[in-house]
Amino acid sequence: MKVATNFSRRAFTIIELMVVVAIIALLIAILLPAIGKARDAALVTQSSANIKNVTNAGYTYAADWSDRHFTACPDDLALAGGDCATYANTIGCPSQQLLGFDTTGGLWGYWIGGSLCPQSVGQPGNCQVLKPLVFLAPGSGGAGNEGNPYSGCFGAYQMMNTKAYNAYLNGRFYDKVFFAAKDRVGLLAADFGLINEGEFTPGTGGTVVFPTYAWSPANMFNPGVLGSRAGDCASAGNFSTSGPAAYRAPKLGSARFPELKSYAHEKLWLQNREGGEYNYNYQTKRLWLFNEGYNSSPVVAFVDGHVSQVGINTCINDDYRIKVQSNNPCASSRGLWHRGTPMGANGWFTSNSGYDPLVDMRPTSVFMLTVDGILGQDIIKAAGG
Repeated sequence: MKVATNFSRRAFTIIELMVVVAIIALLIAILLPAIGKARDAALVTQSSANIKNVTNAGYTYAADWSDRHFTACPDDLALAGGDCATYANTIGCPSQQLLGFDTTGGLWGYWIGGSLCPQSVGQPGNCQVLKPLVFLAPGSGGAGNEGNPYSGCFGAYQMMNTKAYNAYLNGRFYDKVFFAAKDRVGLLAADFGLINEGEFTPGTGGTVVFPTYAWSPANMFNPGVLGSRAGDCASAGNFSTSGPAAYRAPKLGSARFPELKSYAHEKLWLQNREGGEYNYNYQTKRLWLFNEGYNSSPVVAFVDGHVSQVGINTCINDDYRIKVQSNNPCASSRGLWHRGTPMGANGWFTSNSGYDPLVDMRPTSVFMLTVDGILGQDIIKAAGG
């Protein structure tokens, strides 16, 4: 008996291999953008969840404190001219911005000292972490730091992870809930604290990494501080921090437009960013801020609780529409955000960003310097939540 052993073994030709490779490459080219968009959407969704949790903590805080927005400074700080050292020596010891205990039991904080304070430590300059926002004039942040948010125009609005507030979340200064998933720089910088078990972990040289998210400082002042007194067009509003209740945080329930007034937002330009992560237009490089890109769309939580992305281009256009409407008695100087603070007509870090000419020509201090504070509005129409 003979057994057939003549099997046909045909190999691939080079042309067939090239066709297969081309098909695979085409599939990759089609799928990669979709995968990238899906991943990007997932990161934004995570940021939305984070800011929602942070906002819910604010509601819980308000339930314990007569519906008031979180505040770190005394209600009557204006009686001392807004100076914490004077306050601590003549009126009382202000509350301290505590960061938390480390693993050895040491308590860290930005201490304010004075003759009426029980502790001996304290720095007068730490007053900036108690005030909602320090209204500095352009250029007063120090040479080379005119636009650096970590050297000027600071305030408690950037410090939602301090001990007084994080107790309503997780009791930790460093936690991923305070950092947007797309904030790679922030997450990397805070990694030493994220992996540590203490309430607070000091960085090298005592450095501190602040959250991605920030409150709207306009909500933390008495509404009269960023007031819009009728007919007072020359000063672009009725700005004053000298009133006896200027630093008294208002009730959340006092918001006239809760669905249009921001509560917290991503303070960095994370969505639709172009040109790299850093702004090199200053001696000290810094990350781009949320209002420095016309196409930026930060994740925002509103006072009514809904969360959505808000386009900076929309904010700029809404402000412009308010300025030019026929019934605005101060159409040349008044929009949705205040032009009359010591920060100048261009407001909070919007002039000469060095990147986006559309922002430089029509700047916006949306969320930051809202006219009438919590009584005002940041946008004209509510976005979907």
